[in-house]
Amino acid sequence: MKKTLVLAGLAGIFLFASCQNQKETKEEEAQFLVTSPVALDTVVYKEYVGQVRSASHIELRSQERGYLQKIYVDEGQVVTKGQLMFQIMPLLYNAEKQKAAAEVDFAEIEYKNTKNLTDKNIVSVNELAMAKAKLNKAKAELALAQAHLTLTEIRAPFDGIMDRFQARLGSLIEEGELLSTLSNNSKMWVYFNVPEAEYLDYVHQTKSKNKQEVQLKMANNEIFEHKGLVETIEADFNNETGNIAFRATFQNPEGLLRHGETGDILMPVKLKKAIIIPQKATFDVLDKKYVYVVNNDNVLKATLITVAQELPHLYILSSGVGPQDKILAEGLGKVKNNEKISYDFVSFKKELSELNKLHAE
Repeated sequence: MKKTLVLAGLAGIFLFASCQNQKETKEEEAQFLVTSPVALDTVVYKEYVGQVRSASHIELRSQERGYLQKIYVDEGQVVTKGQLMFQIMPLLYNAEKQKAAAEVDFAEIEYKNTKNLTDKNIVSVNELAMAKAKLNKAKAELALAQAHLTLTEIRAPFDGIMDRFQARLGSLIEEGELLSTLSNNSKMWVYFNVPEAEYLDYVHQTKSKNKQEVQLKMANNEIFEHKGLVETIEADFNNETGNIAFRATFQNPEGLLRHGETGDILMPVKLKKAIIIPQKATFDVLDKKYVYVVNNDNVLKATLITVAQELPHLYILSSGVGPQDKILAEGLGKVKNNEKISYDFVSFKKELSELNKLHAE
């Protein structure tokens, strides 16, 4: 009997110790971190899909019909202004030039003879005028022949980079046929479409004469090192999309950007006293976002929020909570709505510092 009482007593002690451990563990687990949203003046970036175009991009076309006799450059080659690139076979135009030059010589001789005779009153002044007109006509035909001959040479109108050839050596080239394109990439234009509502916000926020500065995120997600300026906005909206086209200009001294690239324009938008919370303090129910607000009785209340902008590990809100509220920062999966908790309050500044450390890792 005594042995039974001893065993029962030991069991009671173990049970009491176990309950105490569970209670202490529960109290430790019930200690949560709480913070408050902060209102800060901040800058966010709106992204727009952009098309990169060279400010100087032209088509090189033949102005005369003939065989492509010579190609003096290569695809992708850098050329300088005035450099000879293509030569259309000039034999016919050389012959025309020689014929026109001979007619000029003949007309000059005829004019000189007529003038001598006119000076001696042997022929009339009218005959001298006719000889002069004939000489002028011959000179005009020589100039025309020279122009035709010049058009068989296709030279670079500016410094640039050659694109792919559309015709090969020896090909019969028709008048106006495309040979290649030429781009000067020292200055690039990036076109992007802006919705009507955002266009109105842009006009309202940029009333000064200073041009809006923007950045370009390239296809590899790196930011182009030179900033651009929004210089022009098209006159009309696209009725089908409700967008209007903007054009930003970027200097491209290293030649990194090429005609035809794509990228995203990052346009800064200044927000005054924006309400900011950590992303990890939110949870989703269907397609809506919520936070747990801690009321004066330390009870959690699920509160609907509206996200206006998304930043790395942060949300900017348009409604839901404010700096006067306390929200649960961690352990959202361990609690439920209307549950009373114990917590430690941590300032948003400290919370943000921890988030930045995690983000850096």
